[in-house]
Amino acid sequence: MNTVYNYSMNDLTSRQKEIFDFIKSKISKEGYPPTRMEISNFFGFKSPNAAEDHLKALKKKGFIEILSGTSRGISLCANTIDQIPVIGLVSAGSPILAEENVEKKIPALPISSHGVDYYLKVKGDSMIDVGIFENDLIAVNKDLKIKKNAIVIARLDDDVTVKTLKELSDDKIVLKAENKNYKDIVIDPNKVSLNFEGTCIGLIRNMS
Repeated sequence: MNTVYNYSMNDLTSRQKEIFDFIKSKISKEGYPPTRMEISNFFGFKSPNAAEDHLKALKKKGFIEILSGTSRGISLCANTIDQIPVIGLVSAGSPILAEENVEKKIPALPISSHGVDYYLKVKGDSMIDVGIFENDLIAVNKDLKIKKNAIVIARLDDDVTVKTLKELSDDKIVLKAENKNYKDIVIDPNKVSLNFEGTCIGLIRNMS
């Protein structure tokens, strides 16, 4: 019979929370959990046994699972994994993370060292020359500084589009479609309402 846990950070001691956050960070950034030795070295424990005691406590409280026979045998319990919203068609005028735009939520994946704020479901073929196809999920960070030549999510009036930012100045913005069949979007920011909703930092594709 499976045990159901009530997941609450209040159940952890300050040290257990630090170790749990370290495990989550390691998995998010590198795609795999730390070893007992890495935990011990990071927190200054005298031996891996101290790390093992904390791991057993985290398991008992329902935060992790411990797998035998491997040095990295640590996995997060499902109810502790961050869930990232998937944005489908964006309702005109609404914030991109508004509830009506969220199709579903999926677990955070180790796509980038930068955090993923949301995934945007791609519509159309305007970015196929850089390997972005319809129904791909673009991983977006909304806080990264917007830079030239980055793939950005831009809102033009009520429309949200994914394009490469080729030019950015006070009087001219150029958004480039990565498909020869589409023309660049040239914008005078003094006349057209434009907001950047984030930067593409990765991609998920369903191969089934």
